[in-house]
Amino acid sequence: MGSVTARILGAESVRMLELGHPWIIADSYTKRWPAGKAGDLVELVDANGRFLATALLDPADRIVARVLEWRRLRLDGAWLAKRLADAVALRRDLVLREDTDAFRLVNGEGDGLPGLTVDRYGDYLMVQIYCAGWRPHLKLVVRALEGLLQPAGIYEKSRPQNTRELEAVSDSKSYGRLLAGAPAPPRLTVRENGLNFLVSLELGLNTGLFLDHRETRRAFMAQVRGKRVLNLFSYTCAFSVAAAAAGASSVTSVDVSPTYMEWGRANFGANRLNHKRHEFIAGDSFAVLSDLARQGRRFDVVVMDPPSFSTTAKSRFTTRKGTSDLVAAVLPVLADGGLLLASSNHQKVELPDYLKELRRGALQAGSGLQVLAVTGQPADFPYPVTFPEGRYLKCALCRKTAW
Repeated sequence: MGSVTARILGAESVRMLELGHPWIIADSYTKRWPAGKAGDLVELVDANGRFLATALLDPADRIVARVLEWRRLRLDGAWLAKRLADAVALRRDLVLREDTDAFRLVNGEGDGLPGLTVDRYGDYLMVQIYCAGWRPHLKLVVRALEGLLQPAGIYEKSRPQNTRELEAVSDSKSYGRLLAGAPAPPRLTVRENGLNFLVSLELGLNTGLFLDHRETRRAFMAQVRGKRVLNLFSYTCAFSVAAAAAGASSVTSVDVSPTYMEWGRANFGANRLNHKRHEFIAGDSFAVLSDLARQGRRFDVVVMDPPSFSTTAKSRFTTRKGTSDLVAAVLPVLADGGLLLASSNHQKVELPDYLKELRRGALQAGSGLQVLAVTGQPADFPYPVTFPEGRYLKCALCRKTAW
């Protein structure tokens, strides 16, 4: 490893570092930095040369450096193994259950490894890099993970820059590659809360199961017995499977992608649940809600967990601007006293603003919404108190009222 060079920060970046924030955002000062390449270690200093932190350089990104330590360090196998071992120990204490073998092992900034995540899927690991600075160190990461956990295999899923613009058909493309070990089956079965789910470590931008909703689904299962459930933006139907397994009288799953609907049916089958007893609708959620309202359909529980951004032939949805309209479209099909589980993973929408969107939607529909609980991501998705961006997941369980 080469020498570690210093990079001078402007006053605002110094202030943010002193507040414990791990990112250096590109500005007029960073534009004057000496040339460097992604993966270089740099020492961050103020205008007087005072050492502040050691960071991983990513000069082409908006986040040009990410803090690894508030002291000097050598990024080698020993340092990385210790940081990874700390992350694994946290999960052993807080997460591991006999009924679950899919969860996050490393959560980037939340585990002192900014820009790097590692998820466990059964006997396999999935590495994702959100910072090009990790690319030169990837082999080091893989060796450390192999030594620590002895997985059957380790995959990486690449994160294209144009993720938002990619069509649903992208989930038939291979974004995953095997880095070490034996290949996983095309559809790998993992366990969550005692249920089986099929994931793909190779195809698609995502694996088919959003791990950050594990505890939300666990709590959700206690709410749905004997209820009529509507699951919007259902993806591969994880909430639908949870509802059916928990004794919901009927489950209606809606997603614009027929591919996801088939994957959802397969998830029902993986749990010996008869998907023919339930309803699957491939279509735009807004259009389907309009049809359901026109038919006079009513549901006791509605789940709305839309992507932050989605585009279909007929509509364009963003969490920042579309949540209130979605709530207004949902409430006419939600029975009086029924439950709405509303969720957003949009990092830039903070909880108070999200609750305002729910309020706007309720007022637009002429209904009341009683907030029963507000939760976020589970313990395997930790974040530093100095890094508010890490608290991205917002889930509000609400009850429809007439007042």
